Amino acid sequence: MNRIILYILISIGTISASFANTFNFLRDFSNARSSALASSVICIENDLDIATFNPATLYTVNNRNLSVTFLKHALDINSGAIQYLLPINWEDGKFSISAFYTNYGSFNYVNKNGVFNGTFSANDLAIGAIYSNILDTNLYYGLGIKFIYSNIEKYHSTAVAMDAGLLYKLADERTNVAISLLNLGTQLTTFDGVIESIPNDLRIGFNHKLKGMPLLFNLSFINLAENTKSFFDRFKNIAVSGEFNIGKYVDLRIGYSNFVRNALNNELDKGLSGFNAGIGIKTDYINIDYGASIYSNSLYLHRFTLKLNL
Repeated sequence: MNRIILYILISIGTISASFANTFNFLRDFSNARSSALASSVICIENDLDIATFNPATLYTVNNRNLSVTFLKHALDINSGAIQYLLPINWEDGKFSISAFYTNYGSFNYVNKNGVFNGTFSANDLAIGAIYSNILDTNLYYGLGIKFIYSNIEKYHSTAVAMDAGLLYKLADERTNVAISLLNLGTQLTTFDGVIESIPNDLRIGFNHKLKGMPLLFNLSFINLAENTKSFFDRFKNIAVSGEFNIGKYVDLRIGYSNFVRNALNNELDKGLSGFNAGIGIKTDYINIDYGASIYSNSLYLHRFTLKLNL
């Protein structure tokens, strides 16, 4: 088993660090808009995909009830996501369902003599549901649950996790504050008897729509549940972003994540790592989003998202 994992790590390079912990792929769930905004998004309203980061925002969604995202990693690694706002409610609340996957491509069985003996694959999958409602005037809450499956060759591991969040809209109708706790769960079955933790993620943030200027400013502290030498070191995990409305149909986005930049060990090739950018095209029938994330001078990840009414 250890040889299989080592082979995969060597084969797919540094961005395959998700195998260091079976469930680290949960950190990578991101659509094109949130990636362009460096995941500083937990206060954004009326976007189905943002409920991934803060379930409370689901209550504010009133259009584009279907979202599909595709991400092309390095080599043969591909990821995708689909989310759907269900046309049902309970106590005036809203429900959504989602599925996220990553396929790591095909790998060769090779014996100690270098003889090829077939292939195997590796995949990650998370299937979830979210419920969101209003607690009080301008205060919303959301709860989510997801089943997680990961497999390498004939081995597999499963887990279950919960998400929770709050969103508060200030009286000025231009400022929101929020908090979310993601991936609070436990492993159900293991690959080879070794128990692994679920990567919890605590986030707090706010956003503000500038008066007299078509800019939505977002600021978030992310991964606050990380183990650090000092409690205050966690607040170095900051992400900031801005979304500019260029007329009715175009949004330009830019973001920066200090967490991503500090997480990279290669000081010689950091370049603009941590910076993100993207564009959104809005029409009467469909929204098209593109987001690019920079991890080094030689590694860019590109996400594409389509949103429409089904």
